[in-house]
Order: sequence, then C-alpha cells, then structure tokens
Amino acid sequence: MAVKASPTLLSRTTLSVLPPAARPLITPGDNAMGLLHIGVGAFHRAHQAVFTEEAMAAAGGDWGIVAVAPRSADLVAQLRAQDHLYSVTSRSGDSSRTRVVGALTGTRHLPTEADDVLRLFADPAIKVVTLTVTEKAYRLDPTTGTLRMDEEIRADLAAQRAPVTIPGLLVRGLRARAAAGSPPVAIVCCDNLPGNGARVRGLVEFATDGGFGDWASYPSTMVDRIVPASTPSTLQRAATTLGVRDLAAVDTETYRQWVLTDDFPGGRPTWEAAGAILTTDVTPWEQLKLRILNGVHSTAAYLGALAGCDTIAETLALPGMANLLQRLITEDITPTLNPPAGVQVSTYGATVLSRFANPAIEHRTMQVAMDGSQKLPQRLVGTVRDRRRRGDLPAYAALAIAAWMRFTMGVADDGQPLPLQDPLADVIRAALPHSIDPSRPQAGSTGAAVRALLRLDAIFPTELAEDAELVAAITGWLDELSTNGAAATVKACTW
Repeated sequence: MAVKASPTLLSRTTLSVLPPAARPLITPGDNAMGLLHIGVGAFHRAHQAVFTEEAMAAAGGDWGIVAVAPRSADLVAQLRAQDHLYSVTSRSGDSSRTRVVGALTGTRHLPTEADDVLRLFADPAIKVVTLTVTEKAYRLDPTTGTLRMDEEIRADLAAQRAPVTIPGLLVRGLRARAAAGSPPVAIVCCDNLPGNGARVRGLVEFATDGGFGDWASYPSTMVDRIVPASTPSTLQRAATTLGVRDLAAVDTETYRQWVLTDDFPGGRPTWEAAGAILTTDVTPWEQLKLRILNGVHSTAAYLGALAGCDTIAETLALPGMANLLQRLITEDITPTLNPPAGVQVSTYGATVLSRFANPAIEHRTMQVAMDGSQKLPQRLVGTVRDRRRRGDLPAYAALAIAAWMRFTMGVADDGQPLPLQDPLADVIRAALPHSIDPSRPQAGSTGAAVRALLRLDAIFPTELAEDAELVAAITGWLDELSTNGAAATVKACTW
C-alpha cells in the first residue's frame, strides 16, 4: 500500500516550488480534525473538501478532514505520500485553474484499519461525519427507502468482524461513540438520495430498532458539481502546472453548489462563507437537481452510450440532442417541480445543458450510466410517476426509460459491448426475455422486454408496470431505438 515520497512529488516539502496561485489557502495543523469523511473519491476532494478549505480561509477555524476509503488502498497510499495534499483543476473551455487543497489531515483504509476508524468515530474531537459513497452503498430499497437487510449487514451489526458495509459502519461507529460518552454528532449524507438526511436516519433506526434519538443529527443536503474520474491527462495537466507530480489530482468544472439544513449539534465549518446555502428545507433544491441535472445526465448517458459517444459533451453534440433534452426539461420535468424561491427553472435547465456541453469536462457516458437501478427511481421514475398521476404522458421521459432498457441489453448500435455495471445486473439480465436478440431486438420482443423490466419492483412502482398507455409509449421508443439506433432516433425528435 505504500507509495514512496519523492522530491518530485507534491508534498509539504515541495509546496515552495509551486506557483503562488496554486498553493493551498490553508494548511491545518497536524492534529486538526473535526470532520470525518467516508468516501475519499474525486467528488469529495473537489466539493466538500474545497468548501471546507475556503470556509476556513474566509472565516477561520481549524477543521481538518480525516477521510476514510471504504475500498481503495492505492488512493490512501498516494495521499499519505503527498502529506494528504492534492490538486483540483477547474476547467471550462480552453481555460483552467489549478490549486492544491490542504483540508485533508489524515486518511484511513477501512478494510485494514477498521478499529482506528471506529476510534475516530467515537473521538469527541469529531463533530461531523460526512459521506460520499454513491447511492447503492446505503443498501436502501429504491421504492420504499428502507434498509435491505442482508447477511453482510447482519454480520456487521453483530460485530462479528470489521464493518464492511456503510450501514454497518454507521451503526458500529455510533455505538462506539455512545459507549465513549462523546457529545452529539452530525451524520451528513452528501449522496444523491431524495430526503437523504431522513433516509440515513431511517436506516440507522431500522438497523438498531430505534436509533440514537437526538444524540445524532442527520442534516439533509444537496450537492452539485460535475467531477469526472481522473485520467492520465488529469495527472499530466496537474504536473505541468505544479511542476511536481500529483498522484491524486482531480479535474472538475467551475460550477459548484451545496445546500444544507443547519442541524449541527457540535458545530461546523462556516461553509456559507465559501458559498454554501443554509436552509430549513432542502427539498426544492434537491428535486430540482435530481430531476433536471441528474435525470437529464442519465438520459444523455444512455442515449450517448448506445450511439457510441465516449463523453457527455460528445453526446450533446449529436444532431437534435440538445433540443430533445431541452424538451425533456420543459415538457416533462418542469411541471413536476416546486422550485426554490427566486430560481427560474428555465434558466437552471439552460445552465445544466451548457455545463454538459463543456468539452473540457471529459465525463464518460459509461461512468454516468453505472448503477442505473439505484439512480433511475429518483432521477427519472419520479418524474414519470408524477406526470402519469396527473393524466399526462411524458414522452421524452418515456424515451429515457426506453434508452436505459436498450442499454441493459449490453450491445451498442455499432455492435460494441456495453458492460452492465449495476448491483442488480443479474436480476435485470434474468428479467429480459430469453428470445430477445440484444444486438437488434425485434418489434415482437420489445413489448415483452418492457413489461418484464417494468415489473422489477426494486426500480419501478407497480402503478407504472400496470399502465398500458405508458407501456405502449416506452415500447414504441424501444422499437425505434432498436430499429434505427439512438442517433437517428434523437435526430428525428423534431415534433
């Protein structure tokens, strides 16, 4: 797991060689903590860690972040070799700005350092626990929002081993904190779950038959920033700017947003000094973002992957795609929203499409398309359900569902394989009719596929599976995608 420090590697000893504009805004003390973060991936490093550093620079405080990697030992080793420093490059068009972030003060690897992670959880110096672990890690039933209890979680809760699941880690950590008599702590989910604070509270209460009362708070949040997976070009850009290598460099867009309910019993960084929005109700912001940004993102990812596009920006350049996505926003999604005061949905939607078209952000269609069974319920299914309950047929959202269904068959329009990376991959494949030809489904088989996939109650509510008009609309789109391909289908959407 070790990565050897080097004079050519980003670290505290090489900070002096960096361009002044690229140096960290703050360098917390070695023992600074306050924040324990679960999930040390690129999104956290480009979002919450940046907000935290800028908040300290603007308003003071010594809120060092100790980040826990649930899986990746390599990233922990890289960050340790760099004294937990890394760079974030914000890119827009031909311009970019690189700055080293100094908010991390420690890292832990959960599979090999679980005891230390639980000790940190119980440490009274920790005031806030934040999480970015993706939707699937919470093991919630998408249709009910309740915890899907399985053998791994039962083993975690029984303390038969080091915790390996996120629900198990949360419960074991809170138990350790209670046993230590430490003060209340805020548990802050920063993943794309509707009502994420209430959902995490619910899973803890379900797993413990009552939870921890008012001793732990669960603020709700909405986070927004496009952060693609780092590539060799990401590392090369950082090295060119910094003059030293950065093994943990991150690329991102310039846009960012963070909305939180202010419920932190032990205190928190002054995140509003860095632009965060503190509110009593995150719901309007959350729904706006989940349904427009995330819903449109998934739609573009499935259509783009089918059409052979490598990135979301390439997908937006397909003839007719921007118009189709605009109509999805205007005609299908907007009528289901109650936007935050002062926010114009049309302006927000235009901003989203502009961000997606940014060629500097190489967000892979396959990355966005991952884990569709966990993402569709809050990104697209809610929009379809709400429109149908009003008696409306959401044509473009139906196309988005059809594109996901075509994607699950595993073959792009040019015959290239499309790997189905999804926790329900086996269930989805088993639901598809055995007679269907994934390379070119015939009209007679698409209706059976639509009906079978809509009956997956972990993704779709029963009312949609039994909706004949909706089934016909999705089947029609799946026929078009199968016969003509995604690019031609999109181009023909001029009505």
